[in-house]
Amino acid sequence: MKKQQTGFTLIELVVVIVILGILAATAIPKFIDLSGEAKQAALEGVVGALNSASAINYAGCLAKDQVATANLCVQVANCSDVGALIEPAQALGIVASTTDYYLTADNAPAANGTAADCIVNLDKTAGDKFYNATFRAIGAAQ
Repeated sequence: MKKQQTGFTLIELVVVIVILGILAATAIPKFIDLSGEAKQAALEGVVGALNSASAINYAGCLAKDQVATANLCVQVANCSDVGALIEPAQALGIVASTTDYYLTADNAPAANGTAADCIVNLDKTAGDKFYNATFRAIGAAQ
């Protein structure tokens, strides 16, 4: 009588390990680079909040005839003023920081209802690339 073979041979196990190694070698570099995409996505989330806050504030100012009113119309004369409109408030200056967002330049809208493009940067740490995104500050209650 013949005995039935049970289990795997050494060659079969080696082939499976080699195939898993090849798959791992091609997949790992894609997962390692996700931190850069996460930083850019976080920056774009903040920029989206800044865009929305600026537009909502301007709408509130229109309703109040451009008169600064608590919680309804806040003066926006520079890009940095928009940071105070979001919760939690974000201090936007032009000085680089290792933990915060900062502006390339503190542009100023010309008048009520006009917009200025504002570039927000996320400070890079050693070895990281530079991350930036643009939002529009709408002048209000000037």
